[in-house]
Amino acid sequence: MNKEVKRMARVLIAMCLLFTSLIVYLSYFQIFTAPKIKNNSFNKRLWIDEENILRGMILDRNGKTLAYSEKTEDSTIRHYNYGSLYSHIIGYSYRDYGKSGLELTYNNELLNLKESTTLKEISKIIKPDGEGNNIKLTLDHELQEIARNSLKGKKGSIVAMNPQNGEIYAMVSQPDFDPNTMKQNWQSIVENPDSPFLNRATSGLYAPGSIFKVVTAVAGLENPNVSKSYDCKGSFTVEGYTLEDYGGKAHGKLGLEEALVKSCNSYFAQLGLQVGRQELGGVSERFMMNKDIPFDLPVKASKFAHGEELKKTDIAASSIGQGKTLVTPLNMAMVASAIGNEGNMVKPILVKEILSSKGHLIKLNDTETISQVTDPLIANQVKNMMVEVVKRGTGTNASIGDIRVAGKTGTAENPTGKSHAWFIGFAPADEPKIAISVILESDGTTGGKTAAPIARQIMIEGLNRIK
Repeated sequence: MNKEVKRMARVLIAMCLLFTSLIVYLSYFQIFTAPKIKNNSFNKRLWIDEENILRGMILDRNGKTLAYSEKTEDSTIRHYNYGSLYSHIIGYSYRDYGKSGLELTYNNELLNLKESTTLKEISKIIKPDGEGNNIKLTLDHELQEIARNSLKGKKGSIVAMNPQNGEIYAMVSQPDFDPNTMKQNWQSIVENPDSPFLNRATSGLYAPGSIFKVVTAVAGLENPNVSKSYDCKGSFTVEGYTLEDYGGKAHGKLGLEEALVKSCNSYFAQLGLQVGRQELGGVSERFMMNKDIPFDLPVKASKFAHGEELKKTDIAASSIGQGKTLVTPLNMAMVASAIGNEGNMVKPILVKEILSSKGHLIKLNDTETISQVTDPLIANQVKNMMVEVVKRGTGTNASIGDIRVAGKTGTAENPTGKSHAWFIGFAPADEPKIAISVILESDGTTGGKTAAPIARQIMIEGLNRIK
């Protein structure tokens, strides 16, 4: 009898373990895996409702139609009115190739779908027809066109945004592709070594070069015990490794402002070593490096290595935006925005409103502060230094008449052998309405020579167009 009881007990325990394992698996699947499968661009269930619901329109901030759907006798056709101009933002929606961009992120909103229940599934069978919602973006169509044209076929990216409310006015990545002709050109796009599908604004990771000195400057000001004076000899050697200043020029005795104005590598390398790995890393993370940036599109996290033991050479290189430091153009536009916004970094917004097919407001995306990068006093100190950069330093090509412009140039070495040209900044400096980041990928030029004039043009157009 005892043997029988023990056998039954073992069976019961085994069944309980199996049942518990099933509950754990289903819970894990429901919480972590199911949403990924549901939103996968190749999930065929995403297409069931497409046959009966007219997909909503995508509009710019002024109501200009950027994408819309049209029903024919045999199917529904999605039209992208401006071809490649919004390919990395709106993306595409094709049964054969899946979805990308906002077409994927806002699929349920564009089809006016909510969490499905049995009753809702039955109602779809009874009444299958319907219209999706429209989404209105923060982008300005004319500024988007100007930004794309200003790249003139170069590889790179431009991000222009409002520093105070986070609205993205223009976001361009080159090269791009035309979603209207994807079926004909799919193979050539996929095989293109320049990666037209890559959204460089949100997913391109680049060495920032000297634009990172803005972050190092904040770290230096937050540490009053570090020396702000330095005698530049044209290079700085640490542990046998020498960092050169641009052209090997010796800047002589200078403080933090003059070092930023002249973009002195030696100064910022030794400043970073004084501040130290942990402090510099902590400031970087307040600027959202090594963190996920909340946005309407997927964003790769910028990287600043400080959670590991670094050599002094690594810290020195990272302090001037080289070494293991990598950033996205979107993140650097947010860095400039935070300095201009008294140290408050706001969440970037691409989709402003969700509207019903009748034009009624369903949802409004509000401004949200996601990080206090530093206190207002230090932010304003760095801002004034950036004004001097544009007024009399490496960023003079970004100056705009009697408007005070704040900015920082960057020329970043990278494995291609040709330097990236960078500019970040904002205007007007005292009450900024537009912040910008520009990168010309492997352009082989300096940021002051090529990226700054582009930033100037976009800032002028943005200030004139957007009120």
